[in-house]
Amino acid sequence: MNVIAFQPKSLQGAWSEAELCTLAETLKLGRHGHDWDTGMTEHGDAQFYVLGPQPEQACDVCVSRIGGRYILEDGTGRLLFEHRSLPLVAAHARTALRRTRWWLVARVVMVWCTIRHMLHDEIEPLMTEGEELLVHFAPQLAAFV
Repeated sequence: MNVIAFQPKSLQGAWSEAELCTLAETLKLGRHGHDWDTGMTEHGDAQFYVLGPQPEQACDVCVSRIGGRYILEDGTGRLLFEHRSLPLVAAHARTALRRTRWWLVARVVMVWCTIRHMLHDEIEPLMTEGEELLVHFAPQLAAFV
């Protein structure tokens, strides 16, 4: 009887030390207050999560390795970039982490315009009508003095 030694099948979803070092060094996670975690998809593919600040620690970006490709997604699951080169995907992830939150800027501008409009339409007429009201009610106020 012949015995054939098979290599044990490595975990499909495990990140290698080289991959983890590439991601951590490129993203500079310790400097920007981001934390990270690893996980696996339901099919056993490796995932790397960049988490936001405490206490929520929402997922900011996710790098998945499916087959030989690395896939970059934002926190909502939208595809941002896909390539076979991990350093290139990590560079795009670093750019995605520094992106301005344009939806927040738009809301701030909208609130500012609303306040200015309210001041212009509501407060300014009261200021000009204040003199007219004073002239109109001054004789009644003088009767009380």
